[in-house]
Amino acid sequence: MTAPDPTALAIRARIVPVTLALIGAYAVALGAMWATSSGGLDAAGRPLGTDFSNVWAAGRLTLEGAPQASYDLARHYAEQVREFGPGVPFFGWHYPPMFLALAAALGALPYLGALLVWQAATLPIYLYGLVKIFGESRRELLFAGLAFPAVFVNLTHGHNGFLTAGLFGLGLALLRSRPILAGVLLGLLAYKPQFGVLLPFALAAGGYWRTAFAAAATVMATCALSLALFGVETWQAFAASAAFTRTVVLEAGDTGWHKIMSVFAAARALGGGLPTAYAAQGIVAAATLAVVIRLWRNDAPFGAKAAALLAGSVLVTPYALDYDLMILAPALAFMVRDALQLGFRRFEAAALAFVWAAPLVARTLAELTLIPVGFLATLTLFALAASRDPALFALSRTHAHAAGR
Repeated sequence: MTAPDPTALAIRARIVPVTLALIGAYAVALGAMWATSSGGLDAAGRPLGTDFSNVWAAGRLTLEGAPQASYDLARHYAEQVREFGPGVPFFGWHYPPMFLALAAALGALPYLGALLVWQAATLPIYLYGLVKIFGESRRELLFAGLAFPAVFVNLTHGHNGFLTAGLFGLGLALLRSRPILAGVLLGLLAYKPQFGVLLPFALAAGGYWRTAFAAAATVMATCALSLALFGVETWQAFAASAAFTRTVVLEAGDTGWHKIMSVFAAARALGGGLPTAYAAQGIVAAATLAVVIRLWRNDAPFGAKAAALLAGSVLVTPYALDYDLMILAPALAFMVRDALQLGFRRFEAAALAFVWAAPLVARTLAELTLIPVGFLATLTLFALAASRDPALFALSRTHAHAAGR
């Protein structure tokens, strides 16, 4: 009988008290935010759920028969002002039209009710994805999933991180057993197109053609449905709005460099110009793509392939915020599952703990110190997953043997 991994035993002994303490702290913070709010605005004068206000406003405009107005800055902001009053901060809508149907369903509800429904409906999808990755439901797993700091960030911003992580995690968990359903789930990620860049390359490299075709069909179907529902003018408005998103939101840093978890933002925050930032982003993206293709073609454990794809999908885009680090949760789940089966390597548990905790401090440390903690955590997780490549194992053993001679 194989002796239990002492690292795994130590993690299991500590995980429940640590995660329960964090969940309790999140609950207190969210309760305080709610108690100090008034008229749907928090103590700082922002809508509760901040970014969710753009989803709700787009939904209201769609219900009013003007879906294309969601991409009109003045009309979209006027809808937010009508709900929250003059002076409310502006939160722009940058999503493709296929997301408008869901926004309209939420816009049919009062704002606070819609916010609660949105988070309550998508959180279980995320947690179910973790359960499918592990193949069983454990209280330690659910506690760790709920305590993951990006959960708190996502809740305070009313964002879609639960849905993105759930669709991505579930799609990869079902990839080998139910390839068509996996393709549908992965295709639905098209509402956040920046995170789907690596998917076709990974699926092709791994030979998952049925999943790739199902994902492509899902994307085409949702685009066609949105075209039928909202008209070509809405897609034209979306295309026209892309210039604002690129130049103001991303390149000019209107969002705030410390909120963006990419090497592009890190370069800009450190004083680099646009050519430097785009060059850094291009190098990281190209290297990430090459590693993902290699990994998915090789005989690495599937958990390592999935984790690399998830983390890599954050690395390749210049625009990923701290709540988008929710994508790292299923990546961590794949890595921990494999480590529990194969054993933790030296320093692996500490590195995974750093990645898990990073979203709690990523924005603050980047603002105060310019250290891009979120990017470094994502890169760390990607490197850990890539190092499970058996070819790299053979290379490291060869180097170690040569060094010892």
